[in-house]
Amino acid sequence: MNQIDHLASHLHAAVAEELRHVGALLEQLSMLLVEDEHFTTNHFEQLQMFDLLIQCTGESAAVLDRMAAGAKSHDAIAPVRLTVVQDRLRAALAKAA
Repeated sequence: MNQIDHLASHLHAAVAEELRHVGALLEQLSMLLVEDEHFTTNHFEQLQMFDLLIQCTGESAAVLDRMAAGAKSHDAIAPVRLTVVQDRLRAALAKAA
């Protein structure tokens, strides 16, 4: 039952691309909201959440890209720059082990 999934790397790459697309949409939305001075003035801290979401989707996409290129799980996570994301991914691997 332990068969190698020859399509896994293609799926990793496709999901990474989807995450990049989500990140781009979030960036477009945040730029639209920033143009509204009233919204920006009243919700500045919440607008910063867009940046975090964009970074998280980018980091997740990069992990999937590395996995698609053949990197092992721990090696794919090691370059993640957001500590909170890296910690959650490491915890998920530890839980699965």
